[in-house]
Amino acid sequence: MEGHQPPGPKDRFEDDLIGLDRDDPEVKAFAEHLDRMERVRNGYTVEGYLAGVTDFAESANRSSGHRRLMVGLVVLLILLGVGFATWNLLTVVLGVIIP
Repeated sequence: MEGHQPPGPKDRFEDDLIGLDRDDPEVKAFAEHLDRMERVRNGYTVEGYLAGVTDFAESANRSSGHRRLMVGLVVLLILLGVGFATWNLLTVVLGVIIP
């Protein structure tokens, strides 16, 4: 059953959450963490890649301090690479069009 998603975190982790208060924010965060860890996705599709980017952005928003700085650095390096590739493409295309 490829692409099948198990039930949500409230139903899936009954055994892991026995004896814990379901209304406690830390218990809800733990259930969401377990859900993220056990989520099954096809990574070789556009939807899979976009879901991976979403996970990266959500984890970056939860981070702080040194980790947040590293996330910013990774994003900056990605943007610099995309900008460099775009600039090279434009120079080649304009070099062909305008000799």
